[in-house]
Amino acid sequence: MPEGVGQDPATVLLTGVSGYVGGRLLPLLEARGLRVRCMARQPGYLKDRVSPVTEVVAGDVLNRDSLDTALRGIDTAFYLVHAMGSVGHFESEESEGARHFAAAAAAQGVRRIIYLGGLASEAEHLSAHLRSRHAVGRILRESGVPTIELRTSIVLGSGSLSFEMIRALVERLPAMITPRWVNVTAQPIAIQDLLDYLVEALDLPLIGSHVFEIGGADRVSYGELMREYAAQRGLKRLMIPVPLLTPRLSSLWLGLVTPLYARIGRRLVDSITTATVVRDDSAMRTFRVRPIGMRDAIAAALRNEDREFAQTRWFDSVSSAGPDRPWAGVRFGNRIKVPGRAWLEFEVVPREGGATLRQTAVFDPVGLGGLLYWYVLYPLHGLIFSGMLRSIAAAAERDGREQEPVLQISPKQR
Repeated sequence: MPEGVGQDPATVLLTGVSGYVGGRLLPLLEARGLRVRCMARQPGYLKDRVSPVTEVVAGDVLNRDSLDTALRGIDTAFYLVHAMGSVGHFESEESEGARHFAAAAAAQGVRRIIYLGGLASEAEHLSAHLRSRHAVGRILRESGVPTIELRTSIVLGSGSLSFEMIRALVERLPAMITPRWVNVTAQPIAIQDLLDYLVEALDLPLIGSHVFEIGGADRVSYGELMREYAAQRGLKRLMIPVPLLTPRLSSLWLGLVTPLYARIGRRLVDSITTATVVRDDSAMRTFRVRPIGMRDAIAAALRNEDREFAQTRWFDSVSSAGPDRPWAGVRFGNRIKVPGRAWLEFEVVPREGGATLRQTAVFDPVGLGGLLYWYVLYPLHGLIFSGMLRSIAAAAERDGREQEPVLQISPKQR
């Protein structure tokens, strides 16, 4: 058995904790009694997201010099970083970040790297997204640090990008034109099963590097996923197949229906033409995890959607958001008497001589009525939320604060 496995809790480094999977993984690691160190470009963003015993350090995979301190004394490192939300060339950024991390991990004597990659056959013509996922895994494995690469298909869970895109399309469009790619086969995995794989990978008695393909119990098309979601929500949806709508055109159309997904969603849609199914069953022979099927995964996501969506969401990731978000704050979310779901976030950005208070209203429309509600009342919402911020500023002044906060409002539709 490799050194450290099954012994006293060792220090684990978690990257990507601001993202969807990393945010769900953190409390599981903490619950196991592990010493956890979280690395982030903006440590203040994680202040209210970690337990008092969890360490938070500054680090950026694109800055090699920042990684030695973050990786010093680490036994196992989770590499959950991506640059799909980057405004630049995300493939080169992901490769550069992986090279820096691999070199630092080797220099600091890290025992194991656990990496979450993308599921696809190397023999197929891969999209930029999947090609980059595989390239990152190869760079980590070639570092000399034993690496476990888990390649996964669609993740089904409230707040995940794939699930939220399916939800948005089905909830908002009573009828939709479906291109050929909706018949491409995937092997979606429930978020809880994915987390179980990641946790179990900590203690696997393996030597060297290994690639495992993981997926749920069912192989289904994207169309079948949408129909199952509609059935569980009690919605009747008409899908009209057409042969001419390419993934590129589909991604542009997606940006109109779900504006928040515009940049990162287009890169994901480009990957949909590739089947993402398990061809190597070694994970089933190595791990104890027995994944549930698509129907149960969707039911679990719907059952826990409000609590889990408010907990972590794919667009919380600093990399997904594009520029750095050095904010700390709280969010309030619930079903309200409007055609959709709404969240109201308050975040504070420290600045010289004071702070900036940012208020973000997130609205998830249901059906065409929800979309109409959003666009018709958009100007009014701006006035309402601006007034709310001014009231907060006035209350702060009455409490004797010396500096008036700078106010920012960001209404956005998911």
